[in-house]
Order: sequence, then structure tokens, then C-alpha cells
Amino acid sequence: MDTEEQITYKVGEVARKAGVNKETLRYYEKRKLITKPDRRRSGYRIFTQHHIDQVKFIKRAQELGFTLSEIKELLELRTDENTTCSEVKTEAEEKYRDVVEKIQDLQRIKTTLTELIDSCSGSGPKGECPILVALEGDNKTGRELRK
Repeated sequence: MDTEEQITYKVGEVARKAGVNKETLRYYEKRKLITKPDRRRSGYRIFTQHHIDQVKFIKRAQELGFTLSEIKELLELRTDENTTCSEVKTEAEEKYRDVVEKIQDLQRIKTTLTELIDSCSGSGPKGECPILVALEGDNKTGRELRK
């Protein structure tokens, strides 16, 4: 067994080394994103470097936009001996397509916000504010709020 693997850590130490808080670590454990740690006779959980590495994997995947559910799938693929690199690539390609779609949505939002901001002089009564008119639409409640 690897020496690093034999060193055990308490929950706070693992959290600190992995750059998360204790509650996050417990949540990952509850969601079965990290392997269940053994327990000492006292009831304290015994964590190893393996747990720290798992949490760091999760954090890196989150930074790339993967959700916890998607990360769980990646972790399952990672531990399945029959998984091929092609399957992992497919997951990454799906995430890439999601990101491209989100960027397109954000570009549309940016364009709309720019148009709304440009249409507003910033002066005059709120009832004539083109931003509020656009957001509220032409409905009774919106007209009453702008009075």
C-alpha cells in the first residue's frame, strides 16, 4: 500500500487540503461522490489522500461547468474498468455543446440588455422608462406600477 494512502486525516484536514469546507465534504459524501470513509472505534471518520484527490477532481470538474450529477457519472466512468476514453470524451463533448449554447444565450441577453440600456436616456418619469416598459410588457399591472 502507498505510504500516502496510509496517512489518515480528520474531516477538517481533508476539507482544508482539498479547498472546501466541512459541510461540502459531508454533502459530497451524502451524494456518494466520494467513497465512504472508514470509521474509528470512536466514530470519527478516517479519510485518506484518496478522498482529498476525489474532492479535487470534483472541484476541477465543477470549474469546467460540470454539475454534480455529471461529475458523479464521470466518477463512475473513471472507476469502471470497462470504460473507454471514447466514453469520457463523449461526456466532455456534451458539456462543450452545453457551454456553447449557454454562451449563445448569454450573447443574446447581452445584446438585449445593450439595446434596453441604449434606449433609456436615464431621465424622465419611471412611467416612460423603456427598460421597465420592455420588462413589464403591455399589461395592466405594468402600467399601474409605472404611474
